[in-house]
Order: sequence, then structure tokens, then C-alpha cells
Amino acid sequence: MPQPVSASGTREVPSDRARVWEALAVIAPYCAVCDVSYLVDGAGAPGRGTRFVCVPGHLDDGAEPPTGAAQGEIVEWEPRRRVTTRLELVPETWTTTIELADAGPGATRVTITVTHEPRTGGRLARRLVRSGVRQLVRRTVDGELDRLPQHVDQLPAG
Repeated sequence: MPQPVSASGTREVPSDRARVWEALAVIAPYCAVCDVSYLVDGAGAPGRGTRFVCVPGHLDDGAEPPTGAAQGEIVEWEPRRRVTTRLELVPETWTTTIELADAGPGATRVTITVTHEPRTGGRLARRLVRSGVRQLVRRTVDGELDRLPQHVDQLPAG
């Protein structure tokens, strides 16, 4: 059984929890900060079980995602507290958990945990790349934490 690799980190954001939740958990069709497009299955508010497709770059309205695009699902949804998504790619699964907590007046503590789990390759191959995967997961968490202010800033004022 493949062993997952995880990393976590925490930062404070000088915005209230409702605004941070909207910036990080509500799936928009396009995220300019990450340069990623999302196609959400169904209508209505997102929640546990919501499925989506994630593609790099800006996908034109009505365009179909490319074959092999990453398939995602919201697996945990506690509004303004916690959201976990699972992203399935051919060789691997990425799980991201975002947890929010009040950090004082007008501030939110954000904890991000990213887990990578290989889905292909033999035991020896996984052992050989484990160190590189560990570094990649750590860099992913650090990059997400570094971009938190940009995510909040891209929301309309108010």
C-alpha cells in the first residue's frame, strides 16, 4: 500500500473568517492567483460531494476540459471552518484541507495540510522518489500560504 506524504503550515490573514472562507473555499470558475479554471458539476451552493474538474489556465466559457483533466471532489465541508478537497490525477491523489479559526479582531488563522498519495508505480519506484515528493508537498503548502493575501485581495471590496 503506498504511503502518503503530508505537510502542514499555518499563517494569519488580516481579514475576517467569512471573507477568508469566501476567498479560499468557494469555487470560482477561474482563479487568477493560481491561473486555474474549475468546472463544477451541478448547480447550487458547493458542499460535501460537490464534484469539479480542474484545468490549468483560463478555460473559455462553454469549453470542454481536456481529456485527462484532474477530477476533484469536496470531501469535507464545514462552512467557515474547514474544507477538504481530493484531486485525482492519473498517477496520484492530492488532498488539501483548509482550516480556519479566529485569530483576533479582523484576523483569521489559516492552516493548510496537503497530502500526496501515489496511485501507480512499484514499491521501489515510490521509495526512490519519496524524498522529492516530500519536498514538492512542502513547497506546495508554502506556496499556498504565501498566496493567501492575494486570494483575499482578488475578492470585490465589501
